[in-house]
Amino acid sequence: MNRRKYNNRFRNSNSKIKEIVFSHIENNLKEYIIFTIVFLIGIIIGVIFINNVSENQGLEINNYITSFITSLKENKEINDFALLKNSIKKNVVLAVVLWFMGSTVIGISIVYLVVAFRGFCLGYTISSLIATCGLWKGILFILSSVFLQNLILIPCIIALSVSGMRLHNSIMKDRRMENIKLEILRHTAFCIFILVLMIASSFIEVFVSKNILINFIKYL
Repeated sequence: MNRRKYNNRFRNSNSKIKEIVFSHIENNLKEYIIFTIVFLIGIIIGVIFINNVSENQGLEINNYITSFITSLKENKEINDFALLKNSIKKNVVLAVVLWFMGSTVIGISIVYLVVAFRGFCLGYTISSLIATCGLWKGILFILSSVFLQNLILIPCIIALSVSGMRLHNSIMKDRRMENIKLEILRHTAFCIFILVLMIASSFIEVFVSKNILINFIKYL
């Protein structure tokens, strides 16, 4: 009986969370579309950049990726704690930057640049891996090394940006101090929630994606 009550509560909480998430996306659909487009533009620029690098730069990228793959194949010791610490640090810095810039009226333009830059980095990475490993091996590398954590990280980056845009629009409509304080509080609470998800993506990157990559590295 207690187990049934627990299951019902769990289902109800899940349904409430889904309802809140879908309602948030529906109410801010325009902003989500805008930032998604900005992110995709960043990816395209990253791909174009790799396709137009000089021969020397291309060799440097190729050598870096090749040496990384070789080190994994040779089973060199990897410090999981150091990787996790570095990944969490990067995600915390990113979240703080987006929170701060989104909390200032003039900082919203920086948010666009951050989103585009993250897209550029992803496009740069994907294009570099495919250029070095070939199409199918490159795709295998991408799926095993960067895909899972980015399923969480990319929506989090866009959600943080949308929250900042929502705060900006709200302040522009109502500049009363009470409204500004309330909207900043909402924005901060939302950013803390998203930061938790971003930290979770760091754990996935280190303890899931890395292990998948090590198991598939022999095919690269």
